Amino acid sequence: MKVFLELGWFFKQEKKAYISGIFLLMLVALLTLVPPKVIGIIADHIHDGTMTKGILFQWMLVLVGTGLSMYVLRYFWRIMIFGSSVKLSKILRDRLFQHFTKMSPAFYQKSRIGDLMAHATNDLQAIQQTAGAGVLTLVDSLSTGGFVIIAMAFTISWKLTLICLIPMPIMAILTNWFGTMLHKSFHKAQEAFSSLNDKTQESITGIKVIKTFGQEQEDIEDFRKQSEDVVQKNIVVGKIDSLYDPTISIIVGISFFLSIVFGAKYVLNNELTIGELISFTTYLGLLIWPMLAFGWLFNIVERGRASYDRVAALLREKVEISDKDNALDMVPCGDIQYRLAEFTYPGESRPILKDISFSLNKGETLGIVGKTGAGKTTLLKLLIREFEGYHGEILFGEKALQDYKLVKLREAIGYVPQDHFLFSATVAENIAFTNPSAEKEEIEKAAALANIHKDILQFTDGYQTIVGERGVSLSGGQKQRISIARALLMNPEVLVLDDSLSAVDAKTEEAILSSLKQNREGKTTIITSHRLSAIQHANLILVLEDGRIIERGTHEELMEFDGWYKEMYLHQQLEELVEHGGH
Repeated sequence: MKVFLELGWFFKQEKKAYISGIFLLMLVALLTLVPPKVIGIIADHIHDGTMTKGILFQWMLVLVGTGLSMYVLRYFWRIMIFGSSVKLSKILRDRLFQHFTKMSPAFYQKSRIGDLMAHATNDLQAIQQTAGAGVLTLVDSLSTGGFVIIAMAFTISWKLTLICLIPMPIMAILTNWFGTMLHKSFHKAQEAFSSLNDKTQESITGIKVIKTFGQEQEDIEDFRKQSEDVVQKNIVVGKIDSLYDPTISIIVGISFFLSIVFGAKYVLNNELTIGELISFTTYLGLLIWPMLAFGWLFNIVERGRASYDRVAALLREKVEISDKDNALDMVPCGDIQYRLAEFTYPGESRPILKDISFSLNKGETLGIVGKTGAGKTTLLKLLIREFEGYHGEILFGEKALQDYKLVKLREAIGYVPQDHFLFSATVAENIAFTNPSAEKEEIEKAAALANIHKDILQFTDGYQTIVGERGVSLSGGQKQRISIARALLMNPEVLVLDDSLSAVDAKTEEAILSSLKQNREGKTTIITSHRLSAIQHANLILVLEDGRIIERGTHEELMEFDGWYKEMYLHQQLEELVEHGGH
């Protein structure tokens, strides 16, 4: 029952609803005592020959009134208790989602998407059941069972009641044992479901790759094995769960046997009437539900406890990137300065960046080039505070990045990553993601700057074309340019293009860069690229190798130096010449 204590914060929050619901639930439990008593009274009247139409009609009215009262009370307690449990699910779902949005990339590198989805769906459903059906079962089983035992002991025979309760401690011991096993097994079943969820999400997302390499059957077999594992682990849960009902039925059967044997003896000794024995056995029948409910209670609670443990552990994950006290509530503007001694990714031992030092004046363009893995993207991610923990400082407008509120810092930076993510929405909605209130003209202007406007007009529904999940219906170049348009719509102080022109041809690249130069006067631009033609116009070019700056300067300055930049530029020029047939 530990999970009820852990959910104490919510029960306090919804105490009015729960107290009212529990009170009505206990009234229903009291009213269930009426029919057995009425049956016993009527039986005694029949046995004594004193039954009349008036007496029968009187007790029939009592039964009808009891039934109607229970009907109304059950309606209202369900709204109060089950309605509150739905609120709990919503609160936890909101907390999880907000927590997900605050977590750094390091968190998502170690967490599986399918697992996170399982937390937000399957686990929350189990917790909701605990706060709804769990509370119902606990209160109803205790109140109904308690009231029935009190009625049996004080209105019929305390001796017979004690005799019938002799098997109960055995049931308590066994159900507790089953509950412990159920908790462990359900935890494993939930983990298996998370793995299957992750496998499904991964396979659907990568279906093109799977089909390209002809791995459909292998993937299906892998899915089948994981699905079978989920089934087997849930069968174990089901086997343990199925022990409750037979165990309780045996205990109840023993209690019935004792009540009939000893009850008949008391009737023969005139210690009980026939009607009282009938009432007693009817009450004993009412005890079946609380006993069965205890079995269900352990099932619900152990499932809820396992799920709450998983969700709570996730919510305890530390938010690595957050605002410091008194952070500036303003959008940064001005020069950018890097003074980094060293940066190492969390969990890694080898530094990815070393001795990075440069200044970029407001309105200038910075080009960053280098081999794959040289540290180009890492340099940019530090600017938008996706990672921290570096030795040194990064200044924006003569203030450290940490001095600004994170949301304000990112309002100043339009970042277009290498991996272009488009939502399953219209083209217009994807472009307007950074400014949902943007007018049609603003959206089209941003698209024109990104050299994608004409392409969009050729789509089936123009700007209202649904791009499909992750932009599946578009080419790589189209996705890149829509992503650039999305960033441009922000009109950011700093535009960061992280190898974002790799999928467009040289002519389109030139058109985009020309548009940016004309329309972003006075604004800073940072471009990383493998194609040097994209950055040769930059005011400053940095060449990275193994996380260090090995060359710096303008295009002209670097061409005078016989280094990596000059060699790569001439190589790319030769490739382009060959592609055009030597002309």
